[in-house]
Amino acid sequence: MSTTITDIFFDLDHTLWDFDKNSAMAFDRIFKANYPHIITADFIEKYMPINQACWKLYQHDKITHKELRYNRLKFSFDALNHEISDRDIDAIANDYIELLTENNYLFDGAIEVLEYLKPKYRLHIITNGFAGVQDKKIRNAQLSDYFVTITNSELAGVKKPNSIIFDYALNLAQAAKENSIMIGDCLDADVNGALNAGLDAIFFNDKKIEAPENIKQINHLLELKKYL
Repeated sequence: MSTTITDIFFDLDHTLWDFDKNSAMAFDRIFKANYPHIITADFIEKYMPINQACWKLYQHDKITHKELRYNRLKFSFDALNHEISDRDIDAIANDYIELLTENNYLFDGAIEVLEYLKPKYRLHIITNGFAGVQDKKIRNAQLSDYFVTITNSELAGVKKPNSIIFDYALNLAQAAKENSIMIGDCLDADVNGALNAGLDAIFFNDKKIEAPENIKQINHLLELKKYL
């Protein structure tokens, strides 16, 4: 496979950038400063699956950006039986976005594998995250120099798994589908989205969930060396 691949497209959150770890640290700062009675670990336990469900709705245009920001917090506090005003939710949402990019932990092996791939391929990012936030993550995590192009859903006008965002990214990168591969943690948005758009794909399955046998997958980023 590696003999025909020229361009590699990475997802950012949950693939290179350790969203869960960085997110928990941002919430911990907010709660310790303003809501010391809230135990961060208890909140995160409720928040993680709720946030994932909200993002899935957002990816398929079932909710707006504003609803995503509100719902994931409101539903999490409801799950904790914690009453909170809409004004406080808005304040937390704003603080969270500000603090999220101050911690920039990457997945184990991220820099090593990018160093390995960069001399051999042209590297790119396709992300559904919000442009300003994603740009800060990439810059603060010192990832900018590895990537030739960065496509986000705001630029493309649609989100993964919509094939239009892949076409947009390919056009921006001046890459051919048959010479390109997508690497990401979401079977729906990254893997099936890429395959349906005509690209090859590798599933970054660090949580080791059950996946179709016909899909290429890795549990650690350094396993990419087996494929590329």
